[in-house]
Amino acid sequence: MQQSILILDFGSQYTQLIARRLRELNIYTEIHPYNKIPQHIENLKGMILSGSPCSVNDEGSPYPDLSAYLGKIPVLGICYGAQMLTKQMGGVVGASHTREYGRAHLQITHDNALLANITNGTQVWMSHSDTVKEIPANLTLLATTDSIPVAAFKIEGQDTYGIQFHPEVSHSIDGMLILKNFAYNICHCTGDWTPEHFVDTTVAELKEQLGNDRVVLGLSGGVDSSVAAVLLQKAIGDNLYCIFINNGLLRKNEFDSVLDSYKDMGLNVKGVDASELFMDALKGISEPEAKRKAIGRVFIEVFDAESHKIENVKWLAQGTIYPDVIESVSMGGPSVTIKSHHNVGGLPDKMNLKIVEPLRMLFKDEVRRVGTALQIDNKILSRHPFPGPGLAIRILGDITQEKVNILQEADDIFISELKSANLYDKVWQAGVMFLPVQSVGVMGDERTYQHVVCLRAVTSVDGMTADWSHLPYEFLANVSNKIINRVKGINRVVYDISSKPPATIEWE
Repeated sequence: MQQSILILDFGSQYTQLIARRLRELNIYTEIHPYNKIPQHIENLKGMILSGSPCSVNDEGSPYPDLSAYLGKIPVLGICYGAQMLTKQMGGVVGASHTREYGRAHLQITHDNALLANITNGTQVWMSHSDTVKEIPANLTLLATTDSIPVAAFKIEGQDTYGIQFHPEVSHSIDGMLILKNFAYNICHCTGDWTPEHFVDTTVAELKEQLGNDRVVLGLSGGVDSSVAAVLLQKAIGDNLYCIFINNGLLRKNEFDSVLDSYKDMGLNVKGVDASELFMDALKGISEPEAKRKAIGRVFIEVFDAESHKIENVKWLAQGTIYPDVIESVSMGGPSVTIKSHHNVGGLPDKMNLKIVEPLRMLFKDEVRRVGTALQIDNKILSRHPFPGPGLAIRILGDITQEKVNILQEADDIFISELKSANLYDKVWQAGVMFLPVQSVGVMGDERTYQHVVCLRAVTSVDGMTADWSHLPYEFLANVSNKIINRVKGINRVVYDISSKPPATIEWE
């Protein structure tokens, strides 16, 4: 029975990052809204209270009853979580004279298990406007900074700790060691959450859940759906039916190359070329959301029709991963629904099938680790994320076959050159955007008036935030030259140097 640590989400932007850090320590972690604490979690070893945009002094601020946990299992309050614990114990929390945001240096004042082996004066990351002014007699001060009197504390007689800083961010130099101290030395976790353990337990659970039922899965050629397919195939064999739909908006030759990549994986895959249906549905549509809805509608119709050709299908499998699940749940408090994810709606209602999501508790990097444990080809595992609507949201404005063809050629040059220059694996995601403008150019002795494309490449860990990739000038010059010389209809290439936030990775 795997050990777990529960994270209560009070709306912090860093909540997912806490979970990711613990998962990196091979510790299974679940995030739940502060007002939806599960009744029972097997082998629960500890709890972490996240930060929040709220003030503990505000009327209606998050304030759950933790009496069932405090003093019974180890608890770590981070930022808002620490302030809430302080106030609950009779301490004083108030507005700081100067809002502390950014780097600070931790001065340890008392030996303790949480900060064991931490360098005195280590850099930590602060992000708060309120601060703990006074701690009650039953709290022991563990650390301070130059700006605040209480940076860490422990409740006497309990394995309950509070820290004002964020150990989960990379700017807190010893943050991972602090989380490791809490998980291993205080919660006594052993680190049993490994890719191999996940594969064994998930395959066993899928066998029990699905039995001899037939399952249909929509493959995209990406990491998530491929790993989900191999897990299901190990559990139910040929009772898994995979469908890969060509919407006409894939990269150059991608439909054939993806089907070829699945040939040696033992998967039961059917390729369906429905590109004409998608292009017809997109005629005259320029608004981004309208394009997404048109593509989604046709996909559902095609996938539903193909699924009905398979007899006695009872389950729809999806490659939903943990960020999709978290972002599709409203916390009912300080957090709001970030997005309605495409994997959470649409097909299930239409098809009247039960849903199976073998990856729903994994982050993207964990999916890749599981894929490696399953011995999936690295060409699939290392693929950059590609948007479900495909090139439709990389063509700004209306969609025509001519624009798709031009963009496929330019994109193929960019991606091929990234691979040739050994830069592909150093980039999180890359692609070319077709802009709704034309520019004057000169080719030979002739004046041209042709299309402009924009190269986009970003570095990231999980896509939640991203920085533009600082690709070498020589490389960019080479790509620009090849695109303009080889792709008829393009006479200008630009490079996007916007980070996320404020920009997004895709343009639409």
